Amino acid sequence: MTYSGQFLNPSEAARRLGVSTKALRLYEECGMIAPTRTAAGWRTYGPEEMARAAEIVALRELGLSLIDVAGVLDGDPQALEPALAAHQATLERKMSELNETIEKVYSLRTTIASGQAPDATAVTHIVRPHNGEHVVFNLPWPWGGETFELHDVRPLNFITGPLGSGKTRLANTIADALPDAAFLGLERLDDDAAGAHARLHTDAVLKSRVDRTLAWLVDDGASASDALIALIVGLESRGSSILVVDLIEQGLDQASQEALIGYLRQQATTARPLFLMTRSSAILDLSATGPDEAIILCPANHSPPILVAPYPGAPGYEAVATCLAPPEVRARTEGVIAIRPQRA
Repeated sequence: MTYSGQFLNPSEAARRLGVSTKALRLYEECGMIAPTRTAAGWRTYGPEEMARAAEIVALRELGLSLIDVAGVLDGDPQALEPALAAHQATLERKMSELNETIEKVYSLRTTIASGQAPDATAVTHIVRPHNGEHVVFNLPWPWGGETFELHDVRPLNFITGPLGSGKTRLANTIADALPDAAFLGLERLDDDAAGAHARLHTDAVLKSRVDRTLAWLVDDGASASDALIALIVGLESRGSSILVVDLIEQGLDQASQEALIGYLRQQATTARPLFLMTRSSAILDLSATGPDEAIILCPANHSPPILVAPYPGAPGYEAVATCLAPPEVRARTEGVIAIRPQRA
């Protein structure tokens, strides 16, 4: 990645790198990057600093801790080996899937060349491979019992909608309908996460996973709060193949949200599928949504939920954008609920 001769302030540098400003400050505190200073003492990032920061971000995306990143930058190749091995395994799995798809395309072309019509379902699965999860259920209130079909579950699936749109009920219903799925609700925040801490004291394996994930997030700028620890305990707990999370941003500051979604994206191809209910633009950044992610919108008028493609002009895109707000705006409305008037 190359950068022009422009010098950037911390906010712009962080935005271009896809990290938080707190993460940049941590890189500086660890001695891995040294931004220049203006005459007034403000930090600025020139081409050299941005190139160095991009190397750090790339190494972090491979799953390295900041200590391992520092070792790689200092010339220690052994610090990189475990991460490269894991990355190679992921790439080989993707290559195997791609080869299977190429074989299917070749088979369909052979069918067409012989004058036969290809099966429409086979064509659909080439364009959007089916992962085996396919459920049909009736929508709960506030809908009228309409049939809803959920298929092609992605590694990351976002559920959003305005207040009172029914997204929490939809999330619960999805958790009930999908085989071997679990729902992680806001009760995780009760009693200052006392239950989460108690579980860590009795489950050494879970504690090891939680400690590793927490360290990764803190390295990337997150604050080690009770809300974050309780969430990580839920994310790292085993026992279900799919997890549905209620308002994943609840109780987390912006830097923690940005670190969290970065981590989940980095883990997406190897971890269990997640359904994340959110109204935060730090969690669901429409400009950063990738092919392994899906967006489910619960419309304000209680028409059935729809899948929304993450690009301007797509049906429902503008509605999704109006449902999302930065963490500081979400904090002002925390605890506000929509009240549905009762009919006389």
